[in-house]
Amino acid sequence: MNGFPSYRGDLRYVCTHCAGSFPGSDLLYTCPACSGVLLLEDASFDALRERSGPDWQEVFDARAAGRNPALSGIFRFYELIAPVLEEEDILCLGEGNTPVVPASPALQERTGAAFAFKNEGQNPSASFKDRGMACAFSFLKTLLRKRGWSSVLTVCASTGDTSASAAMYAAYLGESVKSVVLLPQGKVTPQQLSQPLGSGARVLEIPGVFDDCMKVVEFLSERYPVALLNSKNSWRILGQESYAFELAQWRRWDMRDVCVFVPIGNAGNITAVLKGFLKLYALGVITVLPRIFGVQSQHADPVYRYYAAPATSRSYAPVAVRPSAAQAAMIGNPVSFPRVRLLAERYEAAAGPDSFHVLQVTEQAIMDSMLEANSHGHIACPQGGECLAGLKAALQYGLVSSRHFSILNATAHALKFADFQNLYFTDAFPPDFGIRPRPELTNAPEAVLSPAERREMGESRFLSETAARIARRLDLTPRQAD
Repeated sequence: MNGFPSYRGDLRYVCTHCAGSFPGSDLLYTCPACSGVLLLEDASFDALRERSGPDWQEVFDARAAGRNPALSGIFRFYELIAPVLEEEDILCLGEGNTPVVPASPALQERTGAAFAFKNEGQNPSASFKDRGMACAFSFLKTLLRKRGWSSVLTVCASTGDTSASAAMYAAYLGESVKSVVLLPQGKVTPQQLSQPLGSGARVLEIPGVFDDCMKVVEFLSERYPVALLNSKNSWRILGQESYAFELAQWRRWDMRDVCVFVPIGNAGNITAVLKGFLKLYALGVITVLPRIFGVQSQHADPVYRYYAAPATSRSYAPVAVRPSAAQAAMIGNPVSFPRVRLLAERYEAAAGPDSFHVLQVTEQAIMDSMLEANSHGHIACPQGGECLAGLKAALQYGLVSSRHFSILNATAHALKFADFQNLYFTDAFPPDFGIRPRPELTNAPEAVLSPAERREMGESRFLSETAARIARRLDLTPRQAD
């Protein structure tokens, strides 16, 4: 049980448009036949059915208690993720195993639903991106070893989290991997910008939004020998499937009446969640599929618009984005939308038409929900606030009831977005965001005394008078003598 698995799959790129199939041993980003978006699928997957669903549960549960780094974190699900990697090539920096924290009783009562946050900000680079990067960089290690490459140059477009993760994994591997990240100028928080800079990546800024950076990265990857690390890279999707596997394991493999809320963004994460649960279901590891809810801000909502239309007249079109507090979601043309469309069809075929929904929420609801969560003891980012806003919308529309338990994806750590919290507290959001603070959610420090007052009172009176002022503000009464 503790040895490295002997199973090796046959990973192949499969086009979501023309269904063409290509060997998974190379780095491909689009279909060579039609330029469609690709998914990596194991052509030998049926061989895994030789082991029963309960047996797979035992395997994964045993590995969760093991100490082999190559079978820890996301790679304890080795056979379901990347069963072509050799043990020596697996790169694990402690990603995965993020906690699922039930919402505080007061927050659940306030919301009117039973739910929890999965805190993806507790990954090494403080976001969910590490799941996909661990898998993508493990494959790069394989290519470096097998092909005798001396080095590889990686590139990615980012709103902050992808660049932080890519730069960190590249730095860990050392001189053989160089990291270049493209960021939309002025649209990444200082905290997020500090991460790739601190990891030694070369950071290039481009005027515009994420979609502009993504176009440049795609152009580069098609014409130059670079490794693209956005979720267009199918290896990234494989690693991110571990999110679904971990949720099922946390639920002790029982997904009845469970709703999973995921911010859509570039649509890689929701692709992975759909694909991951379908794998578990196909092997009998779970016997019921959870309901999936994708959430988009009304400032960047092309996937919502597609699914809001009648099924007979749906037509996908990119949108021009407006500023969003949920930065990672501010994408008007998600690269992985073709994957979502294909996998949502498979998902609904397996679990019924009520199993997949896409919701739209306002920027006001995103920030209000983030601050509501964090003022009740959580560490939700704006994307986590987006999911909580989505849960509230689902309750309002009657899509979720008291019998359901919802799990919300807080994709990054709240500290990455401290600037947005400050903008809310000081009513300083630019008008384009459409966000105004609710007084009951704002907070600010209170000065007890001025520097001049401290100088006047002197050190002899400082302690007693400062404590007395604080006691008056807090309505404290002195202890009575015994």
